[in-house]
Amino acid sequence: MPPHSFLTLLQFADGLFPAGAYAHSFGLECYVQQGMIRDAGGVREFLESYLESSAGPEDAVAMAHCIDLARDGHVGEVLDIDQALEAMKPAAELRQASRQMGRQSLRVAASLTDDRYLMDLFRRVESRETPGHYAMAFGAIGGRLGWPRKEAACAFLYSAAAAVVGSGLRLIPLGQLQGQGILWSLAPLIARLGEEAAAARSDEMWSFAPGLEIASALHASSPARLFRS
Repeated sequence: MPPHSFLTLLQFADGLFPAGAYAHSFGLECYVQQGMIRDAGGVREFLESYLESSAGPEDAVAMAHCIDLARDGHVGEVLDIDQALEAMKPAAELRQASRQMGRQSLRVAASLTDDRYLMDLFRRVESRETPGHYAMAFGAIGGRLGWPRKEAACAFLYSAAAAVVGSGLRLIPLGQLQGQGILWSLAPLIARLGEEAAAARSDEMWSFAPGLEIASALHASSPARLFRS
């Protein structure tokens, strides 16, 4: 990967990038409220489940295919994947979080790059022609900026894990060192899931995370919430 492409991948996967991930716990807050997660070990187990049952086989696979499609200038197939993501996210909070992060990512990318493909995709999201899910947006951006599938999938999953750890730091007595320890311990899993996502076919996307979906549904009616999901 050329140095400039590598730097753009770091920028878009960074926690400071204004996609809005900081506003979401992706179901973690509900587990904490119910007393099911109390420490670093619980956050790690939550992340293992989230990555293996949803973010890896669904989002990362979709993202990897959008890289190839956007690189070659295909629009219709990217929109098809976006619709598939919409259908595979039954929990309203998680679905909305993905849409918001995708829209924000495309907005920034279109502004920074002046890339006509990304500007057109952002226009389609703004006009509600397509939902604009985060995995689709991240992959489309990567396709235009020259990111390799495997490296992008690993960065995408690491970014997702880091966002949840950041939520954990605010929800439970979890120190910075413990948070970094969680991410360190998850590196082999993230690497494996990234490789699998990069090698998977688009029709091999799947997700089975009923616990996360139930937590998201309960969170929506919680009387007190720190996060939007």
